[in-house]
Amino acid sequence: MERVVHNMKKRILSLLVVNSSGVLSRVSGMFSRRGYNIDSLTVGVTEDPKYSRMTVVVSGDDRTLDQIEKQLYKLEDVIQVTELLDGESVCRELVLVKVKAAREEKQQIIAVADVFRAKIVDVAVDSLMIELTGNINKVEAFLGLLDGFHILSVVRTGLTGLLRGNYSDK
Repeated sequence: MERVVHNMKKRILSLLVVNSSGVLSRVSGMFSRRGYNIDSLTVGVTEDPKYSRMTVVVSGDDRTLDQIEKQLYKLEDVIQVTELLDGESVCRELVLVKVKAAREEKQQIIAVADVFRAKIVDVAVDSLMIELTGNINKVEAFLGLLDGFHILSVVRTGLTGLLRGNYSDK
C-alpha cells in the first residue's frame, strides 16, 4: 500500500527473515544507521518456526523508499521483501482505547464501538476499554469519533499484513 502524506509516500513492506536472535536489532539498525524512520514495526514467528515475518511501515520519497528495499536485501537474515499493495494484500492493526466515561456517557461510547464492531474488553466505574481491529482508515475513523470524549490512553500495535489469495508470501 502506498499513501501520499505531506509529499512523502508511505510503503508497507513485509519481510521474511531468519528467526534468530539479533535479527530485529540488525534490521532496525540498518534504518537508524542510514537515518530512515520506521513508522510502524510488527514481528512474529511464521507457520515455520525457522522464519519470522516483519511488517515495516516506512515513509519517504520514491528514491528513499527504493533505497530502503535495496538495503534490506543486503542484510544476510532477510530472505524476502514484499510490498503490501492495496487490493493485493490485507493489512490490519489492533488498537486499545481507554475512555473516561461517566454513567451517562457509557451508552454513547458503546454505541460508537458497536458501529465499528469494536469490543468492550474492560468496564470500570469511570472508564471503558475498547478493542478494535481493522485497517488504518477504520482505526483513524474510530479514534476520530471518540475525539469528543476524554481519552485516557491509546495503544496501537502497528500494521501487520499478508498478500491476498493466490499471491505468494514466500
